[in-house]
Amino acid sequence: QLHPAARAWLKVIDTLQADCGGISGPSFIPMRYLVNFQKGATLFLCLYLMDKYDNYSLAAILYTVSHGSYGLAWLLKELIFPDPKWEQKISLLGAINVNATVLLPYWLMPFLLIRREAGSAPRQPHLTGAMIGAVIFYVLGLVTMIGADCQKYFVLKAKKGLITDGFFARRRHPNYLGEMMVYGSFAFQSGTWHSAVVVGWVWTGVFLPFMLRKEASMSR
Repeated sequence: QLHPAARAWLKVIDTLQADCGGISGPSFIPMRYLVNFQKGATLFLCLYLMDKYDNYSLAAILYTVSHGSYGLAWLLKELIFPDPKWEQKISLLGAINVNATVLLPYWLMPFLLIRREAGSAPRQPHLTGAMIGAVIFYVLGLVTMIGADCQKYFVLKAKKGLITDGFFARRRHPNYLGEMMVYGSFAFQSGTWHSAVVVGWVWTGVFLPFMLRKEASMSR
């Protein structure tokens, strides 16, 4: 049974991204357009920021490679095995809310990292190992997220029901876990507390309620 507080919060999220309580007009924008654009444009945003701030440091390059390749991998995933949940249509005001509360705040991380002047911080050799670890953590998260989505797409296409093997053998929500590993790596690479606030908000304010709703649905 879903906790009343979680149910109330999910109602707020659904209302904000759908019709905003009936005041924003018809729902006609597929959510996937917003998500896919934000993911795919990230590489070009990072490259633009590197050029604008003349920052070609190792940290900026590693971040651009990580977040940029994630966006391209996401588009490839959507092309081959798209997630049906992103087919949901939302209103214009709902699209503004989704961008303002989740998608655009994710771009705060590369902005905060890359705008810092290259070479302005003292050399810290120990951070090289930490950055390498963060990139490896990102790769493992990416494989987990895409692998889980791939398994879910093709298994459910063949037969509906609860998936209990493969990526889902030990975790009920491996796709969310992979996504959290990916953006946790980005937040670490960004190196600012603002990035931690962004991912903390998305994980607790969006991911957790969605996982709880899915748990309640599966228990019926």
